[in-house]
Amino acid sequence: MKKPVIAIDGYSSTGKSSISKIIAKKLGLVHLDTGALYRGITWFALQNCIFEDSSIDLKKLFSSLDQIQLEFKNDEGELVLYLNHIDISRQIRTNEVSENVSLVAKQKEVRDFLLQSQRNLAEKGGIIMDGRDIGTVVLPDADFKFFLTASIEERATRRYNELLELGITADREKVKENLIARDKIDSEREIAPLKQADDAIVIDNTFLSKEGTIETILSYLQNI
Repeated sequence: MKKPVIAIDGYSSTGKSSISKIIAKKLGLVHLDTGALYRGITWFALQNCIFEDSSIDLKKLFSSLDQIQLEFKNDEGELVLYLNHIDISRQIRTNEVSENVSLVAKQKEVRDFLLQSQRNLAEKGGIIMDGRDIGTVVLPDADFKFFLTASIEERATRRYNELLELGITADREKVKENLIARDKIDSEREIAPLKQADDAIVIDNTFLSKEGTIETILSYLQNI
């Protein structure tokens, strides 16, 4: 019997990736963090496609996409992102990447580059994929769809604490401003905007712990 395909969408810092990873482990599924893929391309652009004013040269990035090989490798049970055979799992979480990823992610050329590879990974089932447009664009026929949301104050606190745990210096107010800006860009972009699928189950985890959110999602998946 084919294992299910699960889509988890939602706003930044609602815990999509970490929650999806734990659920995947509990259910014996493969977890794919699509946000990491866009961060990987953003990091590549920041290293290789920059104007003199330090902004990203999108035309150069588009012409360089064929030089990008992104893959997840299993490192002691955890999928780690590699760009051209180099582990970039820590680099993609920096503030510089966070401040530029929405710009890169809204580009049609970038989304098209990643779309088919994401769909190919889901063809055989047994996968949980998280992002912003999984249930609406990437996997519209997913067996289960969830949409996570939380207050901006709670999300800013979570993101700030995550950066500190990674040893990255951060200013909480700047983190909050970055999240607000990303919400606006992600929700208003023309190509595959952040949007709740009509048939998605919405979970507001402002006052839910990570464990509580996981248990809520698992309650819908108990019969698979």
